[in-house]
This record gives sequence, C-alpha cells and structure tokens, in this order.
Amino acid sequence: MNVPNHIAIILDGNGRWAKAKGMPRSYGHVKGCANLEKICDHIKDVGVKYLTVYAFSTENWKRSKEEVEGLMKLFRSYLKKCMKSAKKNNMRVKIIGDITAFDEDIQQSIIELEEYSKDFDSIYFQIALNYGSRDEIKRAVRKLAKDVENGELKPEEIEESTIESYLDTAGIPDPDLLIRTSGEQRLSNYLLWQLAYTEFYFTDVAWPDFGKKELIEAIEKYNGRDRRYGGVKEDTNV
Repeated sequence: MNVPNHIAIILDGNGRWAKAKGMPRSYGHVKGCANLEKICDHIKDVGVKYLTVYAFSTENWKRSKEEVEGLMKLFRSYLKKCMKSAKKNNMRVKIIGDITAFDEDIQQSIIELEEYSKDFDSIYFQIALNYGSRDEIKRAVRKLAKDVENGELKPEEIEESTIESYLDTAGIPDPDLLIRTSGEQRLSNYLLWQLAYTEFYFTDVAWPDFGKKELIEAIEKYNGRDRRYGGVKEDTNV
C-alpha cells in the first residue's frame, strides 16, 4: 500500500456526535481530543510522516462563550499531555495559526511544546490553532510586502516558493491526502494554498469514532486514484 507522506485532517463532528448521545458539546470535544492522541499512534504505525489537523479556526471564536471557554481549558490540558505523546512517538509538534489571540499561559505552553519536541523527527505533527487560510495568506503578504518595502526583496524575485516561505507551513511538504470527517464536503478556510494538488476524502464518520480502520480505508481510497500532476512542494525536512 502506497502511504501518503502527508495527511491533513479536518476534525469535524465532535458536537453533533455528543448531541446524538444526549451529551453536551463539550463532551464531544473531550472525546475528540482523546481520539487525536490515538490517531497520532496510528499515523506512526502506518508510516505517514506528516500529519496536520484543524483543531480551532479563526471562525470558532464566534461559538458560545461557554463552548469557547471549554475549548481553551481543553487546549491547556492537551498541550501539556502532548509532550508525552511527542516523546513516545519521537514526534515534532508545530502550531500553525496566529497564537497571539490566546491567553499568555496557552501561548507559553505552545512555545514550550515546540521547543521540547524540535529535535524529534519520526513524525512531524502540525496543529492548526486560531488558524484560517485567508488569515495566514494575509499575514504572509503583509510580511512579504514589508520586506519589499525595506529593500530585502524585489517584486520580480517573487516566485511560488517565495510565497510559501512566508506561510505558517514553510518547510512542510503539501498534503497528499485531506480527510474530513462527519459528512461535510467543504474546506472551511483550511490550507487553501497547500491543498492545490491534494486528494480529498470525505467520510460520514464523526471524528470521535474515526479510528485506525477508517484511516486505512481513506489511504486505500487514495491509492485508487491517479496522482499524475506536477508542482508539488518537496519535503525539506528529511
């Protein structure tokens, strides 16, 4: 089986999954977070090198105050647990998105996790927090424009690779496969630049129920597709 080098996942359906069980949305988020730890193990088992997950979007701030506060509490707990998972799986963790919107203690936990795991190299795990692709591109363009203004870059020197170097995912190869759980079939402002040549796989299974069996099914579907194209960003980390 040809295993994708990089899988991106939109972790969808936690709230609906909980509601179907007569439980609050927060219960679904807790179970979804626990499942993320398991998926990191499964990803290593099947031989995937890169995993990028959409955990909290720039739009998610619009959810109820109670739900957002619950998610922040969950992030605080998960970021600390993730150190153990990083060590167990020899996994480097990187947060993509604008972390400045989070409370200082969450920002500090992110910095500590990235520093702790920076030399691990069996798996490269990216977590999108306060991430929106349009916001990412906006921030990248502002930095690029500033460098042009300062004379550090000439407009005629700007190539695709130049733009990529300003994105949150700089140095990370583009995803080969995108998985979205829970039946929705849209990108929801996720990795719009990076998914240009990516294969998409949608499943009705909600994220808390998405396990190794479902992961392998997605990879098998990926294997059945014709991947003839050019221009995919190369892996610069290995």
